[in-house]
Amino acid sequence: MLIRPARASDADVVFTLLNELAVSYLPDRDAFDLTFDSFAAGESNALLLVAEVDGVVHGYALTTISRLLYTNGSSAQLQELVVESSAQGAGLGSLLVEATERECRERGVRQLTVASRRASGFYERLGYGSTADYLKRSFD
Repeated sequence: MLIRPARASDADVVFTLLNELAVSYLPDRDAFDLTFDSFAAGESNALLLVAEVDGVVHGYALTTISRLLYTNGSSAQLQELVVESSAQGAGLGSLLVEATERECRERGVRQLTVASRRASGFYERLGYGSTADYLKRSFD
């Protein structure tokens, strides 16, 4: 198993995985391509990692990084974590989170947050604790 930064050539498989995650929004390929290209190019305020097994990508993690006043520096939020259903339970999700945490520490990030109801048990097993309720308003 290999966790590595996403490359432009990973776009198709990551888009397919994104469709497994999509609950609130139907992914738009044109919008995806614009954003994915900047993330794969190494945009400094984002981290996009993929989990690869035998040369095939089976999952990804997308984290955004922001400077905030209350954290006295940078804060990161794990926005998307997807492992294809056939590969779940093999530890890829945990490896993606661990690699994300490691990279965040190397970048001087002070905290990493995750907003997830469906996978709260997974994150709690990795040491995350509930600290807030997130509210959302969509602008469509």
